This record gives sequence, C-alpha cells and structure tokens, in this order.
Amino acid sequence: MATNYDVLGSQARNSPYGSGDPYYNESSGYITPARAPKKTVSKWVKIAIPVAVVVIAGAVLGGVLGSRASKNSSNSSSAAASAAATSAIGAKNDIGLFATATDSQYLVPIYPMTTNTAAFTTPTFVSTTNTNLAWPQDPFQPSNPSPTQVRSDRPRLIAPAYMWDSLPNLIKNDPYLSSWNNTIFSNATQYMALPAVAYYLDGGNGILDPAREIKQRVKAFSYAYRLTNDTKWLDRTYVELQNAAGNLTGGWGPDNSTKWNPTHFLDTAELTAAYAIAYDWLYDAWTPAQLSSIMSTMITYGLSNGVIAYSTNDPEAYGWWNTNTEGNWNCVCNNGLTMGALAILGDDTTGIAAQLLALTVPNALKNCALAPSSDGTWSETANYWYFGTTAHAELSSSLLTATGSSYDLLSVNPDFKLTGQYHMYVSGPGSLFNYGDCGPNKYSTTANAMMFYGQQYNMPQYQLFQRDQFDAAEPWSMFWYNPAVTGAFWDGLALDHFFDNSTDQWASMRSSWTDENALYVAVKAGTLQGHQTHNDLDCGDFVVDALGVRWFGELGSGDYNSIGYFSNDSQASQRWLYYRKMTEGQNTILVNQENQNVAAAPTVTYDSSGTVQGSSTVMNVPGDSSAYFIADLASAYFNVNSFSRGVHLINGRKQVLIQDEINASAPIMWRAHTNATISISSDGFTATLAIGSATTTVHLLNPPSGAAFTTMNAVRFATDPTPPQPDQPNDGVTVLVISLPAGSYTLEVLINPQWPGMSSSSYTTPGSVALSQWSLTSPS
Repeated sequence: MATNYDVLGSQARNSPYGSGDPYYNESSGYITPARAPKKTVSKWVKIAIPVAVVVIAGAVLGGVLGSRASKNSSNSSSAAASAAATSAIGAKNDIGLFATATDSQYLVPIYPMTTNTAAFTTPTFVSTTNTNLAWPQDPFQPSNPSPTQVRSDRPRLIAPAYMWDSLPNLIKNDPYLSSWNNTIFSNATQYMALPAVAYYLDGGNGILDPAREIKQRVKAFSYAYRLTNDTKWLDRTYVELQNAAGNLTGGWGPDNSTKWNPTHFLDTAELTAAYAIAYDWLYDAWTPAQLSSIMSTMITYGLSNGVIAYSTNDPEAYGWWNTNTEGNWNCVCNNGLTMGALAILGDDTTGIAAQLLALTVPNALKNCALAPSSDGTWSETANYWYFGTTAHAELSSSLLTATGSSYDLLSVNPDFKLTGQYHMYVSGPGSLFNYGDCGPNKYSTTANAMMFYGQQYNMPQYQLFQRDQFDAAEPWSMFWYNPAVTGAFWDGLALDHFFDNSTDQWASMRSSWTDENALYVAVKAGTLQGHQTHNDLDCGDFVVDALGVRWFGELGSGDYNSIGYFSNDSQASQRWLYYRKMTEGQNTILVNQENQNVAAAPTVTYDSSGTVQGSSTVMNVPGDSSAYFIADLASAYFNVNSFSRGVHLINGRKQVLIQDEINASAPIMWRAHTNATISISSDGFTATLAIGSATTTVHLLNPPSGAAFTTMNAVRFATDPTPPQPDQPNDGVTVLVISLPAGSYTLEVLINPQWPGMSSSSYTTPGSVALSQWSLTSPS
C-alpha cells in the first residue's frame, strides 16, 4: 500500500483520545515508583524507570533471527571463512557477558574499564553455517506470501519449530542466551508461586496492567514448557487463561462480551496477544477441548470486539485506527488482533481471523509504521517508544514467521530503521531523556525490539546495545538475538547526535558510552503539538548527568486520572494547568509566569567535533572535543521579542555552558529542577549541588544587574490558574532559579561537575561569545 511519507514531518499527528470514550480521554496508565535502590533516589528516576522488581518485567515482540531478511547465513563453504567466524565468535564468548553489573538506581549496565581488542571491535554479524554458533535458515520460504496463508507447522508466531530445535544447543554455546534462559526460568518459577492475576479496573489504565502481566506470565510459562515438557508449566498457563476468561471462582470482570474492556482497546489487544501465544506455542500440548475453549474465549472477548472497533458505526471505539494515530495505540491494538487471528487461522470456522487480517495489516501500514519521524524519534515520548516498538516488532515478526512476509511494515517508512538509534541516544547514564509522559507499567514491554530491528535492518549495534540492558532477559530475546553477532556497540559510535526533524529537534551529547559516571546532556526544542497529548510545554528543556548522578532532570507523568489531562493539546487545554506539564515544571525559561505558545516553531543549529568512541571502554576524550546546540525559541513564547538558548560542551566535555539570549517585555525566570541539596554563595553567583558524595557547582558568569541564583520548591505559583485537581507532590525536588524583570539579557550558566582528581585550575571559565558566533572552539 502506497503511503505519502514525505510530508510526515509537516503534518499534525492525531490522537486516539477524545473519540467519545472516557478511557481514551484518560489514556493508558500510571507510574508506580521503583523500590528503593542503594543510591539516593531521584524523583525523575522513580517516575521514569519501569518498576524495578526482583523479577525483571519483560516482553517485546517477536523477531526472527534466522529469517529471510537475515544477512548472516552464508553459502560459502570456505574453510578459512568458517575458521575466522568461529574465532571471532569464540573471542566474544570467552569474555562472556560484557557488562559486569547493573546499576541499581538507574538500571543501566556497568562495563569494566578495560580494552579487549579481540572482542571489543566493530559491530558485525558474522557469516557462518555452524549450527553451534548461529541459527539455521527458516525452511518456510513461500514464493507468494499472503496474510491468510500460514506455515503448516507450529508454532507459527515468532519462534517456529526449527528455532526451538536449535535453541538448546545455542544456549550451551552462547553466554547471553544461557544467562537469559536462566533468568526466564527463575522468573517463571516466581510467577508460578503467585496467585492468578487479579482483575483490577483503573480509571486511567483500564485493565492494561493485569493484561500485560498475564501476557508476561504466559510467555514465561509457555517458554518453560517447550524447553522441558514439564506439564506443571502447561497447567499453570491454563490457570491464567481460565482466570482471565472468568471461569474460576469469583469471576474476572463483567460477565459479558466487554470482559476485556474494549472501550480501552489496549487491554483487549494485549489479552488477545497473550491468548494467541498460549494457543500457538502450546498447540500440540492442549487437548481438543482446551484448544476450543481458548479460541472461543479469544474470539468472544478479543477478536469480535476488534470487528466492532473497525466498524465506523461505533465512534467510542475507533479512535486508534480511524484518526491517523501514528503511535503506540495503533501498533498495540493492531498487533493484538493480528496475533490472535494468525494463531487460529485454519481452525477458525467463523471467518473472523481472515476478516481482521484484511483490516489490521493495511491499517498498521498507514499508521503504526509511520510513528518514527524522519530522524527516528518516536512520535510520542522516549518512554512510549517502548510500547510502540514492542507492538510493531511483534506484529512484523508474527507475520514474518507465520506467513513469510512483513508486508512492508519494516520498509513503508524508510526511516523506521533509525528508531533504534533514537533509543540509544535518548538513553544516558542517568536513564532516559524522559521528557513528557512516561506511560504505564511496562510488564510485558521491553526495549527488545532492538534485537528484532538489529537483525531486520542489519544493525548489529542495536543488538549489542540492548543485550546488556536489565530488561533483555525474556522469551523474545531468545529468538531475536543472533548469537553470531560480535563486536562492541560503542566501537566507532559518535558521542553526539542531533535529531532535527521539525517535530522533534533535540540533541544528545556525552563524554562516553561505557562509563556510568560520564557527562550526558540532552536538550530539546521541537513543536508542542502532534505528540498524541503526551508532551509537555518544554521548548528549551534539558537534562544533565555526571558522576553517576542526574543533576537536572524531568518530573515525568502527571496523574493520568486527572480531569482534562488528555483533553487536547490546544493553548487552553486543561492539561497545561498541571505543574508537571506546564512550562513552569520544565528546565527552561519562564516568561511572565505563563505557559509557552503551543504553536511554537523553533529553528535549530548545531555542530559536533564528530568524536567517536574506540574499542576501549575507557574513553579518553581529546581536549578539543566539543559539541553545541542552539535553538531559536522566540516563537514558543508570548511577550518575547527574541530568545535563543545554546548548550555547549567545553573543556574536553568536562563542563557544560548554557547560554540564553533573551529580549522580553515581561519578567523572566531561568528554572532547572534538581534532587540535589543546594548551597548558594553569598553573592548569589555560585550554586553548589550535592547528591550523596557527588558535587557539581553551577556558576552564573558575567551576571546582569540584579541576577542571582535563588531556590524555590517545585510547586505552582499561588497566582497560577487552579487546575481541576491538585498536582502530585514533587517531594525532594528543588528548583534552581534566576529571576529578572522585563528587559534584554544574556544569561551564561556554567555547570562544573567536580570530577575526582581534577584540580580547580583545570576548569575553564569561557569568555563571553554571542550565540551567533559560537563554534566548536568558541567559547572554550
């Protein structure tokens, strides 16, 4: 199906919310704070990171590592080539897991500070036919694929029989597969001891949390059964299925066709996907009566509601497919229906499976597949990337394994391949640049779409990046991951990247990919509409990580149940009355204590020294290595004649200069949110921030008359309009502030992390240089 993608960046993105259903107006969930880690906890970490339970929440969509898109099968019989491949993979496997631990606060991998030239090399998929080291080719190669013509063997979704046959041997020979396998069985054992997932209808989340938790368990139990043939896993899977069907004592939700909450169709879709996995992966183990029961339940509560949703006669249910929703809703909903239909195709006598496949695949091509913009940035937020890519990958993979084609879901948007790069650069040592809403609990959602995209787009660095992440150990990784991948993701990877699509406009700059104490700065401009009502009014917003700490960060989601939270993204929206969403709650300039203009159309300039990391995990940054990002933000404000913000990494990426040039006809306020304890010098020109044993100093250089640092609590002004409901408290968060009356100013704020072993004389105080004259060497 042809799609006009060229004008995507200039089109408004539509939202599924406001279609007539109250759940659409509220969206998809809330955030549960993480359990207390050993380090001091940042407020934005609690909001931004998935629940850090002992059992790692995991799920992503299927990928096929030995698919027809594979670049790794080789027809060469050259003994030399085979020996070289074996040597390269052997060197990798001799090291074992590259990361030696996971940071307990930020959940990022910790790498040893060392050089290993044998394994830390260019990311590569080694070509080998050695079945001890790589997947064999899928024998199912239809010449004329069709969504309704499926492979004859089971399973058909994500992990065909030939992969299950190969998996035990690969687990023996690959340290990552072995580690993940152990974790999956450990998780499954812990799930086994828990009661069946209880029904819980949340005002903003629907039953999405229970749905994704059931999917998470079904994947783990089904995986464990297929590798052991132990019927305890089969029986436990059936308990979850019977429970969600309402067949156990006490029932489960309404006793009618709306049991799976189709008005919040994400819930229906995820439960349908869970049932599809159980039906397909355990097909040969179920009795005829059990197969009939599972299929009947899936049709009644899942697929039939999909047909209704696709009817334009039901305005309360069609928002996710009928309003050009390019984001996670379209991906998740179409994926669940597609997996369910593929699972029962051939057994279904009602015709509903074929009917839905004729609807979901074309619709996903027009919407889900267009969610990343031309630079790879996800249309909603960095956290909603997880939900959207999980569903897109699972949808594409299921079609690929079941029918032999992904039907252009991977290619209709030529820039979808860049969304893995977006995820890498939006990830810092202090977690994500988590602007906007963070979404609901992830449970069966991970970043493992990176594994699938790595294979399908021949981007081995995606797999190498994701395999060390805390959420990698779950069933899909066992089939997405290509054990013939070698090298280190960071070898040859640029420290900076600029995402300049007009909708997005943000920069990612750092001093290392492998040092958890590295400097990381991300800053954004971009439009303030077209993000499916998940963004903030935050042009100029930034985060700073250094010394293993996030010094300036995001507050994340508000309460999804709040009145008007998802009403719309117009200037008068009630959403912009809540502190965490209004300009006041961001790390940017506030003018006249008013929100930014939603019609903002910033322009940006940027440059980088192009510094790349080598094979070593020890990154020795050259002294002249630098990067900067400048955004003209005047259009984002009222009462402003001109305003530009620049962010520059200086002194070999050890210091950060934030410079604002503004001419305003109303009072201005520089604001940045931090968890640090702040001490301000007597002259007001230096703020010392401390978190634990780490310290950063912030200096106001060449201060205009009357300018000085002060602090405020992270609460709304008493003069602000009253929101429909109270804000959530932002305990432990302080706002560092500079306040000035109307006028024309240049504010130069220098951030100096106090690096161990760096003397005071090694810090530089840059000279004053107008933003228009900035270069890679000036200021310095």
